[in-house]
Amino acid sequence: MTLEETKDASTAGDDYLKRRALRRGSAGWLLLTGLGVGYVVSGDFSGWNIGLAEGGFGGLAIATVLMGVMYACLVYALAELSAILPAAGGGYGFARRALGTWGGFLTGTAILIEYILAPAAISIFIGDYVESLGLFGLESGWPVYLACFAVFIGIHLWGVGEALRFSLVVTAIAVAALLIFAAGALTDFRADGLDDIPVADGAFGANSWLPFGLLGIWAAFPFGMWFFLGVEGVPLAAEEAKDPVRSMPRALSLSMLILVVLAVLTFFAATGARGSAAIQDAGNPLVVALQGDGDPTALSRFVNYAGLAGLVASFFSLIYAGSRQLFALSRAGYLPRFLSLTSRRKSPYPGLLIPGAIGFALAAGTGNGARMLNIAVFGATISYALMALSHIVLRRREPDLPRPYRTPGGVLTSSVAFVLALSALVATFLVDVDAALIALGVYVVALAYFAFYSRHRLVANAPEEEFAALAAAEAELDRN
Repeated sequence: MTLEETKDASTAGDDYLKRRALRRGSAGWLLLTGLGVGYVVSGDFSGWNIGLAEGGFGGLAIATVLMGVMYACLVYALAELSAILPAAGGGYGFARRALGTWGGFLTGTAILIEYILAPAAISIFIGDYVESLGLFGLESGWPVYLACFAVFIGIHLWGVGEALRFSLVVTAIAVAALLIFAAGALTDFRADGLDDIPVADGAFGANSWLPFGLLGIWAAFPFGMWFFLGVEGVPLAAEEAKDPVRSMPRALSLSMLILVVLAVLTFFAATGARGSAAIQDAGNPLVVALQGDGDPTALSRFVNYAGLAGLVASFFSLIYAGSRQLFALSRAGYLPRFLSLTSRRKSPYPGLLIPGAIGFALAAGTGNGARMLNIAVFGATISYALMALSHIVLRRREPDLPRPYRTPGGVLTSSVAFVLALSALVATFLVDVDAALIALGVYVVALAYFAFYSRHRLVANAPEEEFAALAAAEAELDRN
């Protein structure tokens, strides 16, 4: 924290932090791993396949590998950062330490865009699944969206331990279903179906494997991300974790390993069973891969119901992530302070209820889940670049900082994540320019609020601010 930032920040009393305390020690490595996989697992059931329409099998395959590398590098960088600063701020806290208050707010805002928009989109997808399955005769619409937010936010209000155990169970069901799907679909695997999308005329470098040319690889980046989008949110649980210095790196590594296995199995099984062309526009590609245009089978019905479980797991986990990011930014004064109040059960109830209300309003008012997910991806890529940059800056500026866990490859690893994150950010404009511009508009409003109001009202003894102030004091002593 610079001298100017210290002057602007105020010190809150003990009662302030007591009313904003989370339940520590509620999550071990297993629950954290379940949380990491739960963030992402819905992306295996649908969404990724649209990348086939952007890049073909080869383009999406290369994009998925590159995005997998980006997430792996980012996860290892975050494992080091979360061991240094095990607080609820997650990526915002890391950027706050490395890049100052502006960097912290930029990162936290980007993460909030991701974690508020993504649950809104997924609630729409849940409604579509409920309608397609004929559950209780319900149609997709605001009553289903409202039920999603009300029921699952209610579980979060009950307590973090209960919420994460529920998430683990639903996530385990979804993962088991993906493994069963892969076993069934691979029995019909046909290699000649992988590259059956017609080659586009005039596309540079186009062939049967890259039907939309080399540019199609880049355009498929956002869809390759869907196999991993959200896993970076695990550090948001650091303040509620058991022994976060050890459990956080373990959970991040295991989550990423599980997601890579699921991505490979799902991608090859779905495209090989029915062909890339058949599933590129499908809302439920795994079901289409199993039954095509024929009658439902027992396995396709099972996978269809399991898809709903996958959506619930991601919806539930992303609500958790958004509430903790909002909590941390509010507790430190970047956002209105009442948003970080916690209940007797140590749940940040304004941080759950207000984003939930916004998410429900967006879902009910627009009904455009794809557009909201594209906005979420835009926010995510900005946060990835800033978190990777934070790792690079801290390694260069504070090489002697105690690091209980060290990123394999060091700065080279986070540099790869940084470059790929910027590439993915640019790719969002290739897919949905309107979504990118909407996200930029939200960013501008948020930054105006910070520039003219909240940066002068920060809370100096919030964990992330104290950590930054201590680092600044040590640096000044070294200079003297």
